[in-house]
Amino acid sequence: MLTATLREAGAIALETFQKPVKSWLKEQSSPVWEADIAVDAFLRERLAAPGTGRGWLSEETADDRSSGEARLLWIVDPIDGTRSYLAGRPDWAISAALVADGRPVLAGLFAPVTDEMFVASSGAGATRNGAPIKASAGDRLAGAKVAGPKRLLQALAAAEACIVVAPRIGSLALRLVRVAQGELDVAFASASSHDWDLAGADLLVHEAGGALTNLVGRSLTYNQPELVHGALVAAGADRHAVLVALTREWLAEFG
Repeated sequence: MLTATLREAGAIALETFQKPVKSWLKEQSSPVWEADIAVDAFLRERLAAPGTGRGWLSEETADDRSSGEARLLWIVDPIDGTRSYLAGRPDWAISAALVADGRPVLAGLFAPVTDEMFVASSGAGATRNGAPIKASAGDRLAGAKVAGPKRLLQALAAAEACIVVAPRIGSLALRLVRVAQGELDVAFASASSHDWDLAGADLLVHEAGGALTNLVGRSLTYNQPELVHGALVAAGADRHAVLVALTREWLAEFG
């Protein structure tokens, strides 16, 4: 059901991709466009319709916290990487996670342009287009392929000059999922990401044998009164442990 729903949502988004669209700015100069709202409404109708017993939280309904006390709810970003979408680039995705007691138990992320469907469920692993995926093994930082905000990349390069800086990925969720599939060794997120940016990718990374935490190694809890998270790091389990030992030193600047 989830994969079919995400594919239908992707089709809605693709109808206006690389075409003139109506867009405007919401708070903090974040772009919104008509298809963003359409995808959000479609997903809510399919995933959290009355009678399903599921709460709802998305980027487009952040001001409605009626599901704040829900034990089980969907956390959704109808278009993660809106700026990439508006620019006609492929690095945007649709993300959905079913969260129980603050942690994701089912997740799907669909990148329509590249036709990549990532799915994970708690304890059952993660897949890309039906094939299992794994975060890269090892604990070495030298030669690691890394993506994220410039300041965090510069800080890591100061400690390990031989990292390989990957091209920017406009969708944060997709950036993190590239760690789950082993395309990136490390991904950082700045101290401004929200529940909907992270919940789906979080489960995908963990089910692929990696970890996504804050800079002191603490796992994230979702659907809390505060929806914004601090700086984050994702990597395969062994490399993540090395990174957390290093990033603890950065908290004063990036926390």
